[in-house]
Amino acid sequence: MSVKKTILIICGGGPAPGINSVISTVAKVFLNDGYRVLGLHEGFKGLFSEQPEIKEIDFALADTIFSRGGSTLIMSRFKPGTEKLNTKLFLENNVKLLVSIGGDDTASTANRITAYLQQENIFISNIHVPKTIDNDLPLPDRNPTFGFHSAKDEGVRIGNTTYEDARTSQNWFVMSAMGRSAGHLAFGIATSCHFPMMVIPEMFGNINITLDKVVRLVISSIVKRKIENIQYGVAMISEGIFHIMPKSELDKIGIEFTYDAHGHPELGNVSKSHILNMLVQNKLKELGIDIKSRPVELGYELRCCRPIGFDLTLCTLLGLGVKKLFDEGKSGCLVSANSRGEITPIYLSDLEDEQGKIQPRLVDIDSEFSRLCFQNLHYLDESDYEAAKKYLTNPSEYDFKKILNEKQ
Repeated sequence: MSVKKTILIICGGGPAPGINSVISTVAKVFLNDGYRVLGLHEGFKGLFSEQPEIKEIDFALADTIFSRGGSTLIMSRFKPGTEKLNTKLFLENNVKLLVSIGGDDTASTANRITAYLQQENIFISNIHVPKTIDNDLPLPDRNPTFGFHSAKDEGVRIGNTTYEDARTSQNWFVMSAMGRSAGHLAFGIATSCHFPMMVIPEMFGNINITLDKVVRLVISSIVKRKIENIQYGVAMISEGIFHIMPKSELDKIGIEFTYDAHGHPELGNVSKSHILNMLVQNKLKELGIDIKSRPVELGYELRCCRPIGFDLTLCTLLGLGVKKLFDEGKSGCLVSANSRGEITPIYLSDLEDEQGKIQPRLVDIDSEFSRLCFQNLHYLDESDYEAAKKYLTNPSEYDFKKILNEKQ
């Protein structure tokens, strides 16, 4: 058995800018206190392997990876089932703390593992660092999850270049951005780039989202701009619309979607922007409107970029927070930092609703910022009907506000 006390770091789920920054900070602060720091490849899969791939993290490695994108530890979405936990890994390395980096599923799995270890008379702490570029974890005071601002910044860089191409070429682009449960990325990128149209799930409230409605919202913006003699633009659409569409709508696309264990369509297998762009092109052709549009997908391009200064600071604070909570004897919790830089533990029970589920944090569509942004998009309203008749037989079908209030 290793005499030196050890902490073990694992990463679950998908990449997010700042993972290396968290690993680096956690490693440095524990190394400074005399601990050995190990990283485990392939997340929980490594914990259930008889031959786990372990990475020793010394100061030189921690210092090298701090500002890099991606993750020095290979990630995995593995969820344990009937596999046997490798308890020797904890005993032989004298592990005192399991640090997990990931979403709420990763956090709950870490809790179950430490509870099982306790039944085997192996007592370790576990502290979780929450991450998602979707920014949909309901942290207190609407604090962002690490990685979101860096992913948004990379998306804005691509978005601004795309908008410049649209202006230069006098074309349109249909852009899709990641965000399964919430439209934070799409909203943040679209507003930062002054796109004339954006479509996010939160806009629809309890009204059904259909492909036809999404296409008409894009056409509404195209026609509005044509009336104003602007022949170009970018329409941003969150991939989240596909997740709350009824299956009957997805079937209209003609693509055989695969579904994950939770029943969600696995949208990473297809280009959402390509699908939507083709639907827009077909509608434009039907209407006799001569506008070219092209698809741009913002997905995996955002996940492994270098973290910006905001996330470097936040990840440093969260990494230091892991040590603070551990020294205070906290376990089974998420580390959180507020706007004043104060570290507090959050337990999954603090985030769960009455049914024991964590509801995603959505874009606050009723906030003043949201209302001002949506008011200043380019779309048709009743004052445009007469001018729009040059392009549309029935302009009211493309009225932005009416589309969002259609029951079907």
